[in-house]
Amino acid sequence: MADTMQFDLVSPERRLASVQAREVRIPGAEGDMTAMPDHAPTITTLRPGVLRVVRPDGEDTYAVTGGFAEIGAEGVTVLAERAMLTKDLTREVYDSYVAEARAALDKAREGGDGNLVDEAAKLLADMVAMGDHIAI
Repeated sequence: MADTMQFDLVSPERRLASVQAREVRIPGAEGDMTAMPDHAPTITTLRPGVLRVVRPDGEDTYAVTGGFAEIGAEGVTVLAERAMLTKDLTREVYDSYVAEARAALDKAREGGDGNLVDEAAKLLADMVAMGDHIAI
């Protein structure tokens, strides 16, 4: 079994990381998961949360707002809607994320579709929980 795997994190703006990792803790939409070398191939959607990358020489954490993670023989690739190092996440940026989630919930309520309301409410709850987790 290999000790590390390739990890890549990409957002629409740029590549945020391309490193060797021992494990990647992923905030999956269906539940959190940890990918390690030789993990079974998997694709999962992301929920807003903290993505943790454990490298041989340390650890990085990223705030992600959604996207996809692909775990394969080559490693883990995360395609995030938005992502940044948690240490760079300001209160102003976080508040804008929460405001967008609240606006999506308000719009869903106006439309009257119960499924969309539930999805938007979960998005808002996940966004607030992410802020609580990183103590922003």
